[in-house]
Amino acid sequence: MKQRGAIFLAGPTASGKSAMAVQLAQQHDGVIINADSMQVYRELHILSARPTLQEEAEVPHRLYGHVSGGDAYSTGRWLADVKLEMQACWTIGKLPIIVGGTGLYFMALQGGLVEVPAIPVAMREKWRNFTGDLHSELQKRDPIGFARIHPSDRQRIIRALEVVDATGKPLATWQEESHADVFLNHIKVERKFVDVPREQLYARAEQRFDAMMEQGALAEVAALPNLPRDQPMMKAIGVPELLSHMRGETTLVEAVADAKTATRQYIKRQLTWWRGKMAGWIALTPD
Repeated sequence: MKQRGAIFLAGPTASGKSAMAVQLAQQHDGVIINADSMQVYRELHILSARPTLQEEAEVPHRLYGHVSGGDAYSTGRWLADVKLEMQACWTIGKLPIIVGGTGLYFMALQGGLVEVPAIPVAMREKWRNFTGDLHSELQKRDPIGFARIHPSDRQRIIRALEVVDATGKPLATWQEESHADVFLNHIKVERKFVDVPREQLYARAEQRFDAMMEQGALAEVAALPNLPRDQPMMKAIGVPELLSHMRGETTLVEAVADAKTATRQYIKRQLTWWRGKMAGWIALTPD
């Protein structure tokens, strides 16, 4: 029986992953499966830098634009979706190529997720609608989580609060008790990281954002549903900046400059995060 395999292709934004993935899929009879947390949203085609229609026509692509921005899509849901897609690839003799820049997705696929019991809806609403100081509440209930989570990361703070409130145990305890996922046992995985110098990434990202504006990024944002600002899709780079311009708070020039600054900061965070996670990954260049 032929051993099942997979390729992981990770890298920072604007590194050329999409084009490289197409080449790999053509060489290895593969299917490209998305591992980018913004490219899952159907409303964001331009600003999430989803593969072009030409790229999608050349080889099969999966999990791109398959959920609504109003959905509560999570790492757990992606993990369930990607497992089904990988199994489907193996069933028809194709090689799954997991491509993206969301490190948490790759870490979840390799190591599993914490199996926390379902949180009651009332508990979720309690913390999502809380008007006080969430970080201070976390300090009272979960000192470990308080030390680990940045005060501005509202989504993670809410998650930590609802877990400790609903289960009586902090998230860190659940993490310690969880067992690694065995999905990749007996699977031959090649892990590749697209390595591009930081300054070159910055330049490529700025050029790409200019291209996004020419392709209609402003109209894409104008067409987005009226969702809360803390909804994941509404925090995609370019969305808050262009919305600020549309509300009359900034000029278009300022909004574009702010989006480019946010992109550079995101690239820096990606590179820092991956630097500590890349043991055993093969560095590739776009060449």
